[in-house]
This record gives sequence, structure tokens and C-alpha cells, in this order.
Amino acid sequence: MMMTDRNDDILEDIFAQARAVAPTPSDDLIARVMAGVPVPQVASQPAPRRSLGQQVLDILGGWTAVSGLVTATCAGVWIGVSPPESVQDYTATYFGDEISVSLFSEEAIFATGDFFDG
Repeated sequence: MMMTDRNDDILEDIFAQARAVAPTPSDDLIARVMAGVPVPQVASQPAPRRSLGQQVLDILGGWTAVSGLVTATCAGVWIGVSPPESVQDYTATYFGDEISVSLFSEEAIFATGDFFDG
């Protein structure tokens, strides 16, 4: 059975005719498109200067990003000051012995009670 190229020849003729026609938009279309284009305006006043704090806030990503950073910092300080038992066990295993740091000295005047006795 032999295949014929009749359909391909017809398509090639249609594509050749389509390539021969140069597409040009109508004047009505051009007018409607240009009517929707905003006209650029020159600023009469310079933009107000932003403070250093506002610039830093924008660099960090705005209030949402800064609130996330503050939350993570507070959680890190909290876990650092009073770590859960599992963290203490892990550090004891990793470093070999448990390390305890006291925020207040035992020799402080309010620890001995002299401060409150008058």
C-alpha cells in the first residue's frame, strides 16, 4: 500500500498563503490600545527621605520578617537560659559532663538575706 502526500500538499499551500499576507493591525485597534497606555508624569517634588530604621526594616523584609526574627531570638534565649532536660542530656553526652551556669552569684547581698533584714 502506497501513501499519498495529497493532504501535506494542501497544508503547504494553505501555509504559503498565510505567510504571504502581512498582518497589520487596524487603526481602530491601535487607537484603543494607545488610549489605555498611561502617560508618564514627572514628579514635581522629590520623594521624602526615609529614616535609617525604615531602610533597615525594608532590607530585612518588613514587619513580618522582623517579628519572626524577634520570636526566634526570644526562643533561643529562653532555651539557652533554661534548657529542657533532653537538651541537657544531649550536651552532657556530647561534651562529657553537665555544665551549669548560675545567673546570680551565691555571694550576692540579696542571696544571703542581708539585703532584706534591714
